[in-house]
Amino acid sequence: MRIRIVGAGAMGRGIAQWAASAGHTVELCDVRTEAVAEAVDFVRSMLERAVAKGRMTAGDRAAALDRLVPLDDPWAPGPGVELVVEAVREDLDTKAEVFGKLEQVLPASTVFATNTSSLSVTRIAAGLGDPTRLAGLHFFNPVPLMRIVEVVPGAATRPEIPPVLTALVESCGHHAVTVADTPGFLVNHAGRGLVTEALALLEESVAGPAEIDRIARDVLGLRMGPFELMDLTGLDVTAAVIDAIWQGFRHEDRLRPSYLTPNRVTAGLLGRKTGRGWFAYGSEAPGPAAEAPVTGDADRPVFVTGGGEGLREALTATGASVESGGHPSPTALVLVPVWGTTAAAAVAAQGLPAGRTFGVDPLPVVGRRRVLAVTPAADPAAARDARAVLARAADGEEPYAVSVVRDTAGSVAQRLLASVVSVAASIAERSLATPADIDLAVTTGLGYPAGPLAWGDRIGAARMLELQQALHVTTGDPRHRPTRWLTERAQLGLALTDPGTAPEACVDR
Repeated sequence: MRIRIVGAGAMGRGIAQWAASAGHTVELCDVRTEAVAEAVDFVRSMLERAVAKGRMTAGDRAAALDRLVPLDDPWAPGPGVELVVEAVREDLDTKAEVFGKLEQVLPASTVFATNTSSLSVTRIAAGLGDPTRLAGLHFFNPVPLMRIVEVVPGAATRPEIPPVLTALVESCGHHAVTVADTPGFLVNHAGRGLVTEALALLEESVAGPAEIDRIARDVLGLRMGPFELMDLTGLDVTAAVIDAIWQGFRHEDRLRPSYLTPNRVTAGLLGRKTGRGWFAYGSEAPGPAAEAPVTGDADRPVFVTGGGEGLREALTATGASVESGGHPSPTALVLVPVWGTTAAAAVAAQGLPAGRTFGVDPLPVVGRRRVLAVTPAADPAAARDARAVLARAADGEEPYAVSVVRDTAGSVAQRLLASVVSVAASIAERSLATPADIDLAVTTGLGYPAGPLAWGDRIGAARMLELQQALHVTTGDPRHRPTRWLTERAQLGLALTDPGTAPEACVDR
């Protein structure tokens, strides 16, 4: 295929490298001719690096460079061009102007694709004489390494175009997912579940950024915590995406932005690129603060309330003094496995001693970290003892790290997970993408340890519904309301990854 790429910046040169390496002839152009020369040099250096690392032969490198054709004029006639990929700056008027000029010089059969990450594909196409020829083809940076591409048909896109783009992407070694032309498309939309809930936890003073990140990594198994991720991406970029998606979905509560971000953006606390965001960076920046040492009495007796069989067994295996019976002794620490609820509610409902009752997150941990939730009535000495008990390990094992957080409905990890699953379920129930594409896009594009729907299935649809119902009832916040997708599948015994039966499948045509 002969492909013309308009825009020789970071995305355009990445797409050019990807397509030329896969065997396609690539015309690379830009209104700045020097940008084209710089892009060709960059692609050459990347291919030479691939050869040096044994990922490509010298012959394949030479062939790929031969297929990369610098073009002086983006608006030059191209009777053999089958596909145009636009990768200019993220501005509606600029993109519309580019396609308007290309429409005048390229055949009517040439398919147009925009690499927009946030603009409406339908609106970009609306200025064309033939809007049916344009679709979205959203790559991620760096293109050769991020092996996921979103195929986004606009409202007017011809139905035969998305399958053609999907086949092209997959023939070049990347995964293609088809998603509706909606704010954030798929990956950016699904990613809001983690960061918006992390910001909400910070708003409520449940824990600081470093502690939330530790829990996200060590309990949920994420490679990066949400605040690390925002610093890497840039808070200005993250905040703009959060706001755009929230506004685009007409102020959907599940996507509600935080009041914390605007002032930080104004102050230039954007993350790695400015040297300071949620954390400090640079050669003179202090390293991450060490966790506080465990100083309490690990031999103090503990009483685990009902429903905590797993915790009771785990603590017993470490040699902890775990009481049996229906009531705690006068000196025992009381541990409450919270599931969408709070330790404070357990104190009130069960008449437990407020000063020595604590919440514990029963989620199975990926690493060696447990989470202890303290109420405003907690005795600090008792809390230190509870932390020491939870840090105990069986013989030959490393002790657990224990995060201490403010008592909140469901604790930190449960709220993060519930939000990730909930946002993905809302995408599925709106038919914006298939369950399989949602999970593929998130694991490939965001690096989560599992797709959000498959992640929910690990816990179980019924158990996830119980969590979200408890969060909703306990907080009264509509952001936690269960989705129809989750509710139905819990009621029917279906997996969250199961697309289910659609009405049209029940009618003979």
